[in-house]
Amino acid sequence: MKDSEGRTPHILFTEEHKALMREGEKWMKDTASSCMVVATLIATVMFAAAFTVPGGNDNDTGRPILLSEMSFMVFAISDALALFSSATSLLIFLSILTSRYAEEDFLDSLPRKLILGLATLFISIATMMTSFCATLFIVLDGKLSWVAIPMVVVACIPATLFALLQFPLFVDMKPSPTKESPPA
Repeated sequence: MKDSEGRTPHILFTEEHKALMREGEKWMKDTASSCMVVATLIATVMFAAAFTVPGGNDNDTGRPILLSEMSFMVFAISDALALFSSATSLLIFLSILTSRYAEEDFLDSLPRKLILGLATLFISIATMMTSFCATLFIVLDGKLSWVAIPMVVVACIPATLFALLQFPLFVDMKPSPTKESPPA
């Protein structure tokens, strides 16, 4: 169907929502840029931590001295996960910044990328805090064991806070019904 000026509903919708699309593009770019800064900082710190292992290295072999300790393994695994997930998050947010921002991208592609980027950023924050706790366990070496539980609880605060603050955005970004999938 066409209106009196010969415009289809799609053309009319596009014309009427140009400003909204520009605002959405600006918001998406600002959000991706801010998250990229955080992901970059986490990746940088986790990369450095991988080479300055707690406990030091054996001078003869170059291997970490505490390699057989469980807390060291937790440190190593969580450090690697934090590094990889923050790098993944960084690349996802970069893909958002370099997106073409076409009208149809706002329906599926951009929200999906944002959700995936935020999820991998959350994983990197959680594993970074795990790595930090493992390092503290190694440094304290059982001398202040009473500190362990409060330390773990406090270390959970940043990841939990990020999840709680971003949850409304996850809900708002849920996929919209399209022509192929009628609303339930």
